[in-house]
Amino acid sequence: MEINSHVVENPVTENHITARVQVVALQGRLDAHQGKTVDQLLDKALCANHRTVVNLSQVHFIDSTGLSVLIKGAKHHREQKGDLVLCELQQPVRIIFELTRLDKMFAIYPTESAAIQALQ
Repeated sequence: MEINSHVVENPVTENHITARVQVVALQGRLDAHQGKTVDQLLDKALCANHRTVVNLSQVHFIDSTGLSVLIKGAKHHREQKGDLVLCELQQPVRIIFELTRLDKMFAIYPTESAAIQALQ
């Protein structure tokens, strides 16, 4: 699994400067083998900024460990008065979220830019 993380600082929308948003882009499988790494990355994102977008566009598989890592990350963000949102879920991953009803817990956006804009 490859992980990319970047901060979107002050993106301009209609000439309005907005707050910082941390974007974490995951690739490959989000499972027990990658869970600890992703968990640590989400903790770092929370320390850097309380607004995090997790881009799952390149994640084609997620298991219960991957789901629990995302749930834990969202819980920690909320405890710190922050927010963690998801974007660009592939169909197999989206189905897992729907079957587990986690699509009701997470704010899920069709694009990364829509997710960033929602956190403004």
